[in-house]
Amino acid sequence: MPFNAFLRTVLLFCLLLSSGLALAQVSETEIRTIFPKLTRIGDSLENPSVVPVYQLDQLLGYVFETNDLTNLPGFSGERINLLIGLDASGKIVKIKILNHHEPIFMHGLGEQPMVEFIRQYEGLTVDKRVIVDSRHSGQDQDGSATVYIDGVTKATVSVLVMNDTVLSAALQVARAYLEGFERPPTVTVREDVFQPYSWQQLQSSALLRHWTVSADQLQQGFPLALEDYQDPELRQALTESDLPGRYYYAYLNTPVTGKNILGEQEFERLLSVLRPGEHALLVASVGEYGFLEPEFRRGTVPSRLGMSQNGLPVDIRDLDFFDNTQPQLPADAPDFEELRVFRIKAQSGFDPSQPMHLTLDLDLPRNHLIRDQAQFEDSYQLPAELFDITVTEEVKPLPLWQRLWLDRWVQITGLVLTLLVVTATFIWQHRLSAHSRLFHRVRWGVMLFTLGFIGIYAQGQLSVVNIYTLLLQLVKGFDIEVFLLDPVLFVLWTYVFITLFLWGRGVFCGWLCPFGVLQEIAAKVGGLLKLKQVKIPPAMHQKLQKLKYLLLLVLLGSAFWSVSLAERLAELEPFKTAITLTFIRSWPFVVYALLLLVTGMFIHKFFCRYLCPLGAGLAVLGRFSLFRWLHRRAECGSPCQLCKVRCEIDSINRDGSVDYDECIQCMECIVILNNDDQCAIALSQNKQKAKAVRAQDAIPVQQV
Repeated sequence: MPFNAFLRTVLLFCLLLSSGLALAQVSETEIRTIFPKLTRIGDSLENPSVVPVYQLDQLLGYVFETNDLTNLPGFSGERINLLIGLDASGKIVKIKILNHHEPIFMHGLGEQPMVEFIRQYEGLTVDKRVIVDSRHSGQDQDGSATVYIDGVTKATVSVLVMNDTVLSAALQVARAYLEGFERPPTVTVREDVFQPYSWQQLQSSALLRHWTVSADQLQQGFPLALEDYQDPELRQALTESDLPGRYYYAYLNTPVTGKNILGEQEFERLLSVLRPGEHALLVASVGEYGFLEPEFRRGTVPSRLGMSQNGLPVDIRDLDFFDNTQPQLPADAPDFEELRVFRIKAQSGFDPSQPMHLTLDLDLPRNHLIRDQAQFEDSYQLPAELFDITVTEEVKPLPLWQRLWLDRWVQITGLVLTLLVVTATFIWQHRLSAHSRLFHRVRWGVMLFTLGFIGIYAQGQLSVVNIYTLLLQLVKGFDIEVFLLDPVLFVLWTYVFITLFLWGRGVFCGWLCPFGVLQEIAAKVGGLLKLKQVKIPPAMHQKLQKLKYLLLLVLLGSAFWSVSLAERLAELEPFKTAITLTFIRSWPFVVYALLLLVTGMFIHKFFCRYLCPLGAGLAVLGRFSLFRWLHRRAECGSPCQLCKVRCEIDSINRDGSVDYDECIQCMECIVILNNDDQCAIALSQNKQKAKAVRAQDAIPVQQV
């Protein structure tokens, strides 16, 4: 049997074994833990696949596996299979984890944070709008359409995948088997319905809604007098008017509303910004008390303003439509304090031809411990002649990886700018290295930004585990969406892969590895403390360098035998402990990472040089790099050994050549080479020239 076929067989066996174990766990006993009052289990139903459970003849609910209903890959590339119990009212009773391969939970945080995360869904009905946002978690009152739940720090991708998995699967079951959750009919906007209207005409024609909330209405929603609440925004609004809440809102997709409110040019721009099946809603307010909370950020979901239809929440997100332009509203429009355009996604099930409900969720503090909440609602329906009811193919929701890229634009932008700086540094390395002080400021600036922003904040630490995922995907069938789930790692890996064939491994290992930066800092601290450096004998140094290649082979081989084993063996890398979890972990892992850093105070970048399997893998590909840009003088190595002595990574040979397999391209050697006050050859040549000039000046001038 060919070796590749053997590997595929072994991997397929492991996958089938893991699947069989997961299915075996779904027994009557397991189902009974979800519905303890059940007396019988009904026959399995299909489309979608569920198991109904009963107490005598009364339906208690349904039990189902998410793998039967969704196909969302987790961070590891494998789906997270959950067992969900949904009762007859559409409430999630309980969720159990059947199978997953998320590295951060298996070999990092442990599974307890994962269990605590999914436990937050218990008791929620599928008509809730669930937002993973730890800042607002627990602030929602009973009956609110929006629920905020805590995420898990360092596991953003995994929890978002679980959130989509739970909600997508549960909503499919509710729409298929429960009353009140049916998908609303789809409609299309009639493009031929248009007539010029002023702002007042739009309002009188029921195309634009004016909603006022009086002080008396506000007072009815709260147990205390409004003046007793410590809310300066509300107090200011009450001082200025007895109508503190004055709001306008309108559906913008129809030409008669969109063109009249925005103008024809801006209406066309709006349609170009919206994706197929999406809707836009304009909301504006007059006066001091607006519909946006003080801490609202552009481009996010408002917590004060909500929307629902047919008893189900409709997710609205700020489109930031007027980010660079001023709105050109009709001449008779009021002067607004707040004006925003909100996007309604295609998968929300929103039907603009049906009544819609705008809600104002107010949260007022009595004091620093107690808060009172109230919800106010207004209804609005557009004229039926604006729409044609049609049967269209369901629009698929925006893939999770696209949402992650949109949500993480700050991290992506910071990373791309850093990569541009690094690229410019490598292209013009000889010009920059001629200015020693400037070069060192640039390098340390990039490295510190790599550690703080790319590593700790954006979680952009590459790992040999990423190589596991790639190899297993190549064996099973490549799916690029698995890698797109983490935009920072995708961009960084793409850049590193390209630069491997330009400059070698040193671009990443010397500039863009967060743990590598920690080792540089450890070495710098060791120098400041004047710790005696341990010099590894050349023969031992060469043997130890080969160790990381052996470790790489062992780790990659284990991945084809058992992914879980390979992930445990990957703890050889201290990256997860030091960067991903910032040393918040059980003590053996912390001691190991700190021991490596302390060793690095005596032996420069000890882990990089002798133990790093990722560096070994990059070095193998780096052998095919096109350029050798670290220039050498003819005298380098014979007789001059200055660069070899100064090279802290020991990657310069005695003959003056550079060992690019080991070089991290810190460029200290070309800083020496390009600065005449540092290069021994240049200093010697300048000294000889000066001596010759002095000798020439000492020759007496002959008298004529």
